[in-house]
Amino acid sequence: MSPGPALRVAVLMSRFPKLSETFILDEMLELERAGITVEVFPLLREREHVVHPSAVALDRRAHHMRFASREVFVAQLWWLVRAPGTYLRTWWRGVTGNRRSPKFFVRTVYVLPKAAAFARRMLQLRVDHIHAHYATHPALAAWVASELTGIDYSFTAHAHDLYVERPMLSEKLESARFVRTISEYNRQFLAQRYGREAARKIRVIRCGVDLQRFEPPSRPRRDGGHPFTIICVASLEPYKGHRYLLEALARVRSHGLDVRCLLVGEGELREAIERQRDHLGLEEIVILCGAQPAEQVRALLNRADAAVLSSVITESGKMEGVPVALMEAMAVGLPVVATNVSGVSELVEDGRCGLLVDERDPEGLAESIAMLARNPALRRRLGARGRARVSGEFDLRRNVARLRAALAA
Repeated sequence: MSPGPALRVAVLMSRFPKLSETFILDEMLELERAGITVEVFPLLREREHVVHPSAVALDRRAHHMRFASREVFVAQLWWLVRAPGTYLRTWWRGVTGNRRSPKFFVRTVYVLPKAAAFARRMLQLRVDHIHAHYATHPALAAWVASELTGIDYSFTAHAHDLYVERPMLSEKLESARFVRTISEYNRQFLAQRYGREAARKIRVIRCGVDLQRFEPPSRPRRDGGHPFTIICVASLEPYKGHRYLLEALARVRSHGLDVRCLLVGEGELREAIERQRDHLGLEEIVILCGAQPAEQVRALLNRADAAVLSSVITESGKMEGVPVALMEAMAVGLPVVATNVSGVSELVEDGRCGLLVDERDPEGLAESIAMLARNPALRRRLGARGRARVSGEFDLRRNVARLRAALAA
């Protein structure tokens, strides 16, 4: 492996540039500032109307490949000639390892040819290490590329890539040089299921936020004279639990409190959320802001009085990891209310730097929101401690330095 600054790392992810995955984008940019050359290998090109400006330059040089392309076709022939046994064995292991899940089986047939093409290009680029974000399809692609090239690999396990379906995860853990998780909850989850040998490879390296970009506003937040403004930054998906937040807001308003809520994000539940909002008579106080770039999210955070994330665990097991949206809110000094699922309590210490409630508990959410609305001193105290909490353990630069050391080891 190349020493120090010459390290070249291929980073794989499902989609790029993806607006909701700022944590991956910021991490790659910080790795480059730390002297690592990052080569971006997305399995799919994301085409969203809103793109973070900082992603544009990376996207221009990302290794986007169409599945039905000459390069992908030629790569299969090239590996059949160069390493036929390894190539065919990798196909067999990949297909049989994902056969029990129809969804994963179909996607494996897509991932394997692309991974073979990625592998050939990684050799041309003289990549030193491969790192994948998510333990599912990106880690499968990293495993394939590593099998074909001999380049070692690692992957980051975030959240629903562990909690829902885990095809071939044992094999991925065994083959990886190391596995990074973003929470102690995830580390224990993996260790309990895959044993001591797997546990030795697992390192908890947090995601983080850039504390220089997310700072408390220069002017103190107003303690009155305007509606108490809540912000929820979350994709409009079932596991984010928006329905319980709306029910809580209806309860808060029925108690006579003047509140407003900004929902920042987009997703499959937009129409359902709009219908529920209108049914509850919250049209004037719940504003759907849609997907927003990071700069606008920061501006909205600085206009708010508190942040709320009412996440739940779905029937399939999908849930949060440690939400970066909460880290950003705490970094700007906002008090936060969150549900106590997965690794959230590793960020939000109940009563010290935020408030935790049970999932699917609109009454508990309402009580916590009302408590913050009525107590400016509590808001200031929780906000200051929240900022200190993020600074102590969830700082982007500090955690990327740990990741860089692991990649270069």
